[in-house]
Amino acid sequence: MPLVAALIGYGTKLAAIYMMFEPIRFVGIRPPYLGWQGVIPRNAERMAAIACDTLTARLLKPEELFARLEPWRIALEVHRPLCASVETIVREVVAQQAPELWRRAPEALRQRVITRAQQQAPALIEEMMTRVRDDLGAVFDLKHVVVSLLSRDKQLLNQMFREVGHAEFRFIRHSGIYFGLLIGLVQALAWALTHSVWIMPIFGGLTGWFSDWLALKMVFRPRQPTRYLGLFTWQGLFLRRRHEVATDYARLIAQRVLTPEAIMDALLTGPLSDRLYAMIQREVSDAVDREAGLAQPFVVGAVGTQQFLAVKRAVAARVIETLPEAMRHAHGYVAEALDLENILAEKMRRLTAEEFEALLRPAFQQDEWILIAVGAVLGFLVGELQVHIMLAFASVPH
Repeated sequence: MPLVAALIGYGTKLAAIYMMFEPIRFVGIRPPYLGWQGVIPRNAERMAAIACDTLTARLLKPEELFARLEPWRIALEVHRPLCASVETIVREVVAQQAPELWRRAPEALRQRVITRAQQQAPALIEEMMTRVRDDLGAVFDLKHVVVSLLSRDKQLLNQMFREVGHAEFRFIRHSGIYFGLLIGLVQALAWALTHSVWIMPIFGGLTGWFSDWLALKMVFRPRQPTRYLGLFTWQGLFLRRRHEVATDYARLIAQRVLTPEAIMDALLTGPLSDRLYAMIQREVSDAVDREAGLAQPFVVGAVGTQQFLAVKRAVAARVIETLPEAMRHAHGYVAEALDLENILAEKMRRLTAEEFEALLRPAFQQDEWILIAVGAVLGFLVGELQVHIMLAFASVPH
């Protein structure tokens, strides 16, 4: 009986952990919702929002991140690919918008126009990044970056919880054996005294329920080291491992979530990207006007006001189109300058116990009662099966 109880404890923990993560997509019939989807994938958006709230409220301010980026350095990193793009943009746009003027211009003049545009391109990028940094809230939404990525990539969200809480999940699995064994000893004594057929299913259900409940509690409680019965000291396992957890969590966030690619992509394609594009259009328009200088009236006279405006709009559109590829060359510098992994780990170690608990606790709290109830039901069914096996053996002639 103690061995079966230990098996029940271990098996119900495996089931509970599996049900937290799997399946990624709902399996079953809906309506009437006869099926299951992993607790974390089913609540991906809510859990991603909680993770993001912890990040932005206590750990990372977008303004602090972008303050570490030097606009001149980004301009330097993208200078070479941008120059190649500028030549193509100038030739194609002017040839399309003012074909007669471009055709009549000597090649030397055309080349001077291209060279001048290439020389001014880094200054345009530097000015753009300075304006982005100074008015970040208008063009960048950190919460959207985190929530959209983790909601879309449920496998990544699962991986984050699995890796950050790997020791806690191992403890939960193994605790089922020990808790089940202890309850099984009591079960054997109760059976010896009563021989009631209800002993095994009741104790099986109790083993599944109590061991699940206790293991989950011991992961997070107590928050501070506490001595019990004068014999041993215990602190919630997750909180006891906070330095290790901080390192793992920071690595995952830096390498899989807030990557330079994700940050730049959020700027260029996120929900506020239209404001960034409006900013770029203004900067490009001003740059074209500056470069035209005293010659602007002659240029306007040659191609017309509307055509001149069309040239500026077309140049801005092409700059926006080529910007993602050009900015890709700055990813290495962005990663180095942000140093996100080390900064995040250091700040996490300064969190209070309550704040630190919020990193993993939502994964257990959401639908926790279902996981415990499933453990109780499975334990009861195994106990009932145990009764039938024992009765079958008892009926065999000796």
